[in-house]
Amino acid sequence: MTTRSGEISDEEVLEVLERLRKDCDNPSGFLALNSGNAYFTDPATNGVIAYREAGSYLLQFGGVHAPPDQQETLLRSFLGDACRRRRKVVAVQVLTPDVDLYVRCGFTVNQVGSSYSVHLPDFTLRGTRFMKLRNKISRARRSGLEVTEVPYEECAAEVAAIDGAWLRSKGRHAKEIEFLVGELGGPVQHARRLMLGRLGGKAIAYISYSPAYGSRSGWLHDLSRRLPEAPPGVMEAINLTALETFRKEEAEWLHFGFTPFTGLSAEHDPAGASALTRKVIGLLADHGDKVYPAASQLAYKEKWGPQLVHPEYMAFHGRARLGAIWQILRVTKSV
Repeated sequence: MTTRSGEISDEEVLEVLERLRKDCDNPSGFLALNSGNAYFTDPATNGVIAYREAGSYLLQFGGVHAPPDQQETLLRSFLGDACRRRRKVVAVQVLTPDVDLYVRCGFTVNQVGSSYSVHLPDFTLRGTRFMKLRNKISRARRSGLEVTEVPYEECAAEVAAIDGAWLRSKGRHAKEIEFLVGELGGPVQHARRLMLGRLGGKAIAYISYSPAYGSRSGWLHDLSRRLPEAPPGVMEAINLTALETFRKEEAEWLHFGFTPFTGLSAEHDPAGASALTRKVIGLLADHGDKVYPAASQLAYKEKWGPQLVHPEYMAFHGRARLGAIWQILRVTKSV
């Protein structure tokens, strides 16, 4: 077995990308390639597990990326390695098909949020349901907005200027959320797509899309930023341009990704779920806007009429621990 942490070479990251292309079935799985992540492999399998160290925990991301008949072998091997290192394992963004695997391997599993996806062949903006969305997009386009797909390397300075203004608008103590959201640059940038909005020749907003592999392949609506003074409807207009582009290319799905603390239901929790974790997640859902802007994220995603809403889970090896939830919040820079 091999544990790779610390400095990961570009070649190693590209090897993980190839494993994800073959075996990943999580629409957000590309985020496993974020800088700062570590990787675990075992010679007995063809898969990989992505994780990040935080205190006495290993925070595993996105499930077990391996052929189905090798997933349990790889997960148990990872747990054995964590035990030897005296670390506890907590998995985040585990999907419904993987819940039974984690329960078999001794995890306590709770729903922590939901993901939202649009089936591109069926997508339409017709009807009264989408009237407000159509009007916002029309308003942005009438303002002179131009949306183009641009290689990141050609607009990196413009993107950095948008990022800086966006972060300053959030307040002096604001931090960029990490780990569960994407990034730009690095050895896998060639796999992403970047849509840039300009007004009067000035870059004012962008959305980055990452590839989604597996049974619901397509694209993941990932990192998005805009200047505070950008007119209403800019992000929607950029996303519609991308959506129409992907549909012309015959992509199947546009995924809007994971939103914590949304779509919660006790019916989604498996037997043995932690009542304490359910209570904590419920409190964060009701009062956690300072931790994560779930309400605004959900409103943006729902306006596109997602046909698929599926629960996502947090899994604690052994019993649930509040300390693990704190470490996840800390690593994502939510607190």
